[in-house]
Amino acid sequence: MLDELRTLEERALTDLAAARDESAVEAWRVAYLGRKGRLTLILRSLGNLPAEERRQVGAAGNRLRETLEAALEEKRRALQAARLAAVAQRPLDVTLPGRPVPFGRLHPITQTLRDILGAFSAMGFEIVEGPEVETDYYNFEALRIPRDHPARDLWDTLWVDLGGDGERSILLRTHTSPDQVRIMERLQPPIRVVVPGKTYRHEATDATHEWMFHQVEGLAVDQGITLADLKGTLEEFARRLFGQERQVRLVQSYYPFVEPGVDLAVDCWICRGNPDPECRVCRGSGWLELLGAGMVHPEVLRNVRYDTERYTGFAFGMGVERIALARYGIDDIRHFYADDVRFLSQFR
Repeated sequence: MLDELRTLEERALTDLAAARDESAVEAWRVAYLGRKGRLTLILRSLGNLPAEERRQVGAAGNRLRETLEAALEEKRRALQAARLAAVAQRPLDVTLPGRPVPFGRLHPITQTLRDILGAFSAMGFEIVEGPEVETDYYNFEALRIPRDHPARDLWDTLWVDLGGDGERSILLRTHTSPDQVRIMERLQPPIRVVVPGKTYRHEATDATHEWMFHQVEGLAVDQGITLADLKGTLEEFARRLFGQERQVRLVQSYYPFVEPGVDLAVDCWICRGNPDPECRVCRGSGWLELLGAGMVHPEVLRNVRYDTERYTGFAFGMGVERIALARYGIDDIRHFYADDVRFLSQFR
């Protein structure tokens, strides 16, 4: 067995010296030192030898492995040095253009979110954030949506069972409105804040629905705030985001935590007053609904111990993906999260 090891060493070093490139060196490593290499197979057969011979052959085999590994490393260094030397001998053409450096870019949802927040920051709103894992109280109860309220059917809630007893009290927030209450519990008016963040619903995904999406919640509370202040704020936001020539429309709607509630729509910037059934943005209606809003319900204010005879406020909430779909004329929300670089590289 010792003679076999000496023969193996001579052959291995000869084959390594004959290797001319890295692929040949790697093939040599696999042939001699790999999991099924020649030296490895010899060392695995030591158990069949007598104890005294096993010690001698084992020691010789380990020394041979160290020798071959050192020779392998030396060969790799020699090949690298030869490669660098060959490059250094080539003439350098300084007139050649430099290699293009690829630049990353912000995701279209991130771009849209930053533009939304920038519009409200310019109007004096502060940006705050809240937890994504919420309690039933903040997500529903404090917003006038008790357990038996039919409005809960509007949200396909993802509940978190912490105790294993089936008690539902912790959930992934279904909207960013819970932060209205959290902010008002901490602060006294005047308040002007916008709250961006992810929200979650147990949705069947399709062209217009995702199980995770982004929202921006807005809240303003002070003395003498009226629906006219809400309209002016949202009108300025729509024009900052979609163009100064935009017209806005408020339509009565229902939301449990505001009274009255409204939906904001802007006129289609593609149709421009002449609704087109083929329009990819408004689908022929001439208007595009952007968000829901309204005056904060007095009961919500009383829940945080605000004097409803003194303070009023407005709130609004919008889906960032919905804004991005309209802004870029995209027809499927799933494109945003498919990780298709061909799609994402269009947005700068």
